[in-house]
Amino acid sequence: MLRKLYDWVLRLAASRHAGLWLGVIAFAEASVFPVPPDVMLAPMVYARPERAWRLAFICTLGSLLGGVTGYAIGVFLQPLALSILTLFGHPEGLAEFQAAFGKWGIWVILIKGLTPIPFKLVTIASGLARFNLPMFIGAVIITRGLRFLIVAALFKKFGPTIQPIIERRLALVTLIVVAVVILGVLAAALIH
Repeated sequence: MLRKLYDWVLRLAASRHAGLWLGVIAFAEASVFPVPPDVMLAPMVYARPERAWRLAFICTLGSLLGGVTGYAIGVFLQPLALSILTLFGHPEGLAEFQAAFGKWGIWVILIKGLTPIPFKLVTIASGLARFNLPMFIGAVIITRGLRFLIVAALFKKFGPTIQPIIERRLALVTLIVVAVVILGVLAAALIH
């Protein structure tokens, strides 16, 4: 199954609709979907390194639009927002994030936007906490842009070197990525 998914992403990267799908995944991840767009961005950059910066920009734009949607969920759909935070292990999400925003301010968005924790938690909590919208948008552009540029740069430079390793050990690489995401979520939960 992993091989089929990997091959599908590589085929998608070569299609004329690659950017659209990448933007859709980035949008969804920042508002409701649990899978980070990095899992599509990395193989897409590997398959088309000449598009690395364009793909990073698409991810950033999709993530920004999804982030604003997540923010709106927090502002306008508070019961849904609280349900989403509870679903992801933050039943006291509003109080937790208001305390974090009160203590750390914009740094909450900047730091958590670079980590593998689900970004929707940050965007929805930002809306719940009524964090300053222009500052939120600026922080999302900085943190997500930096994250996707780093992924694009690494795969543009090292893609041909690591591709045989990934293909030979696809299950192991997937397991490591999942473990990093889980550890990121656990670390975020412990910090609160």
